[in-house]
Amino acid sequence: MNKKVYKNNFFHRIIWFFHASIIMGTGIWVMHFIGMSAYLLPITMEYNWILTILSMIPAMFVSFFAFYIVSLPKRTIPLYLIAGIIMGTGISAMHYIGMSAILIEGYMIYDQWVFTASIVTAGIISFISLYVFSTLQKHLENRFIHVITALTLGLAVSSMHYIEMTAVTFYVAPDFPFEAVTSGSTKTLLIFSLTIGITILLALLLFSSLIDRYIKYQTNYYDSLTGLPNRRLFEKDLENPTPRRILAIWHLHNLEKINREYGYRFGDRVIQKIAVILLSLKPASAQLYRVEGHRFAFLIDEADHDRLLHQSLKEASSILRRSLTIESKKVTVPAVCAWQEAKNPNDITNIFADVLAVLNDPSLQYKHEVIRYDAMVHTYTFEQEIIDDVSHAMENDELYLVYQPKVHGKTLEIIGVEALLRWQHPTYGFLSPGVFIPILERNDKMLEVTDWIIQKACVQFNTWVKEGYEVNKIAINIPGTYVTSPRLLKVLRRAVKQYDLKPENLELEITETSFVQAINEAIEAVSILQQEGFSVALDDFGTGVSSLSYLKRIPISTLKIDKSFVDGVPTSETDSSIIQAIIALATSLNLAIVFEGVETDEQVSFLTKACEEPIIQGFCFAKPMIPTELKKWSETFQV
Repeated sequence: MNKKVYKNNFFHRIIWFFHASIIMGTGIWVMHFIGMSAYLLPITMEYNWILTILSMIPAMFVSFFAFYIVSLPKRTIPLYLIAGIIMGTGISAMHYIGMSAILIEGYMIYDQWVFTASIVTAGIISFISLYVFSTLQKHLENRFIHVITALTLGLAVSSMHYIEMTAVTFYVAPDFPFEAVTSGSTKTLLIFSLTIGITILLALLLFSSLIDRYIKYQTNYYDSLTGLPNRRLFEKDLENPTPRRILAIWHLHNLEKINREYGYRFGDRVIQKIAVILLSLKPASAQLYRVEGHRFAFLIDEADHDRLLHQSLKEASSILRRSLTIESKKVTVPAVCAWQEAKNPNDITNIFADVLAVLNDPSLQYKHEVIRYDAMVHTYTFEQEIIDDVSHAMENDELYLVYQPKVHGKTLEIIGVEALLRWQHPTYGFLSPGVFIPILERNDKMLEVTDWIIQKACVQFNTWVKEGYEVNKIAINIPGTYVTSPRLLKVLRRAVKQYDLKPENLELEITETSFVQAINEAIEAVSILQQEGFSVALDDFGTGVSSLSYLKRIPISTLKIDKSFVDGVPTSETDSSIIQAIIALATSLNLAIVFEGVETDEQVSFLTKACEEPIIQGFCFAKPMIPTELKKWSETFQV
């Protein structure tokens, strides 16, 4: 239950707090009354049901309080002490209210010293249990630690009960007619009621977890606006082996103009309208996806149903040529459809790239044409040449990595390095990353290149470790479309295992755009990466949407402030104020702060004064360097 609080779930964390406190509080309460059932007296013992039920409230309250304390980002020893006192008092209150619910033909006397000692002991054990649980919760994925923690908490709670029981003595009249020791019908009824209650609670827990899992699946694999399968599910289905496949993608052009003219809500209505049209025309054997904000894909694997797909594409073209009426407004959406057929399994992997080649052709006019990929028409432009050469470039080290240090602005300690991609092309010479990276991203080649970058960075880190050179951490840029792909986690796991690294040695830098495109999917993906031990940085902060509502939900560890904000400090009051506001925001969220593009001593001086723990990256300390240059610079810098 506690782990549910820290994961990105459909239910708000407060719901899991309440659910967890009910489960744990009921568990403590049940332990008390089962313990009482083991306490056999030769007298009749009944229960006041009102007090019995009321005794549950303190146990649930302190359970909620315990989960809340453990969830706080900053926890101190005094806070644990206060929490231990409150928890101990609450558990003792549950116990003694439960004891007062006992109805016997006699009376109970409490030893004041033992009574006081039992409450103090409850507080001490609560303090220890809270501290141990809070300290070990990040290791609870380890099954052994999980079990040990559960046993420790269980023994701690039950020991409180039996210590508190030593404080009571039962008295009856000297001539009282003792009965045979028996559990009694009331105890039997109580145990039966407890069993039914626990069963219902566990059933609710299972049901809510199943609902949460179902909704999480819907969030991960379905588009929230249209309800269609999203790109993540499209990628999974595209990888499934099949002897024959047809892929068609509708590209809606210039949606930004509609958004500017009528507003984003109206733009969403347009997308929903087109989704309904395409869905109504979809052959039964085909699947329709929303693969990007402006693209819908048809995928069909049935060998004899291609005629139906072509017919539906023509009908869609005819409808989209005409104006769509939405909210009494008429709009025409420029569009084009590209398609390709793979007639054997060897062509399946290329079919998506072929369709994208059509959609990226500069001659497209978006007049609702349905265009099939033609190798003679859609190849050998500069862009296509870059795409064709990239695999060769990776194999022959024409692509290579340089590393730019990140330095603590006050201690001058080297915190880590960022791996940056460079290309020495045999024909065009040195290509700027600003030229070739957008081309690779548009044609979905950056996923393959990113895998290569991860491997090369891990090889280099392993080499540095063997040479005794400490780098601490390498930051790697992850393309927006790759963040939510299940393939990324597999590649990272394989790389760290193969080159004997720890996940903490890699930091994944992700742009704001990757979150804005699919916020729920991205948050879930980043949460999983964080759980695996990889740190995640939000790159180029301030250049995208920079929505604070997104920022507070994104489970990142580092905020990278873009160079465009650093350039103006300290001379520009506006830029300086913005930087200080971002620093305050990041500090309040307990995020590490990296300043990119720092070039002057004045900028360094300003940033080190404005930020308590500034991490500086820029030419003021070092340019991006190949590994041998980095080692030489590091030796000189440390001296």
